[in-house]
Amino acid sequence: MKKYSIPVEASLDVIGGKWKVVILCHLIKGKKRTSELKRLMPDITQKMLTQQLKELQVDNIVNREVFNQVPPKVEYSLTEYGWSLKEVLDLLCCWGELHIEKMYPNKCDVLLSPVEEEKENAPTF
Repeated sequence: MKKYSIPVEASLDVIGGKWKVVILCHLIKGKKRTSELKRLMPDITQKMLTQQLKELQVDNIVNREVFNQVPPKVEYSLTEYGWSLKEVLDLLCCWGELHIEKMYPNKCDVLLSPVEEEKENAPTF
């Protein structure tokens, strides 16, 4: 059994790292397929996305639903326990916005608008 010095270590064990919180923030907005998450997070590798989703499943934060169809369809969503992180994630987003405003004279320089995000994540042909 793992021992922690302070409770925040247990929190970071579950949601720590570069990508887990980002994944969770996307799942708060609704169920997502792996391809949707990858499109929303273009800098994450497929291997890392799969690994992070598996770890979140093991910790009962994310649910993986497999549909019996061809081609296979898999959707990820937050579990009831995962939803208990919503307030923490909302606070992190608020703090991030304050941090951006404090550090950057024009937050538009570093924060994509929803339209820009869609353009950046749009498939190229």
